[in-house]
Amino acid sequence: MKNHQFVIIGLGRFGSSLSKELVQLGYEVLGIDKDEEAVQDMSQLLTHAVVAESTDEEVLRSLGVRNFDCGVVAIGDDIQASILTTILLKDLGVKKVVAKAMSELHGRVLEKIGVDRVVYPERDMGIRVAHQLVSPNLLDYIELSKDYTIAELSVPKCLDGVSLQALNPRAKFGCSIVAINKPKGIIIAPSAGDVLTEKDVMVVIGTNHQIEQFEASVTR
Repeated sequence: MKNHQFVIIGLGRFGSSLSKELVQLGYEVLGIDKDEEAVQDMSQLLTHAVVAESTDEEVLRSLGVRNFDCGVVAIGDDIQASILTTILLKDLGVKKVVAKAMSELHGRVLEKIGVDRVVYPERDMGIRVAHQLVSPNLLDYIELSKDYTIAELSVPKCLDGVSLQALNPRAKFGCSIVAINKPKGIIIAPSAGDVLTEKDVMVVIGTNHQIEQFEASVTR
């Protein structure tokens, strides 16, 4: 993956944040936006940043977008431009196309035209923040599907010194602890003999209901 190149179209809040993080991770990023000010703001941070109209096929062709491994359509204020740009990236042969959706309907249209992944940053962030607000031990929450979730839960004082064998969340609640993040490092696929300490972080996978039951049982 380290040699992968990304083209990010739309340098608003989501596109610029994504672009900067990819550069921090060591990838080459071409940023495209029709707003000259947005491009100017990012020009020193990205590998390349250009002012261009992404709905013009010849412009995208001249920029060599077909040579990029992944194209992300992060246009946030024009559904028509988002859809047209996505179609052009697919037609030009970009290996993987990811697109930001502003609504469920927009997302369904993007899926119909064959994007590899649709992302809903505002919706997903709202869901994650809501769960964090109502669950005191929940550090992060990612919905894997309609039914399954992966959550990070901080270990409360009552579980300090308790082994996974004694806790046995799979038998009691149906969810599984797939990792434990300790101050000295992360334990992937922990064994029954691993012991929790206060302030460790448990990475738990299961249905929403199973994780809610598990969390409720350890915070009583």
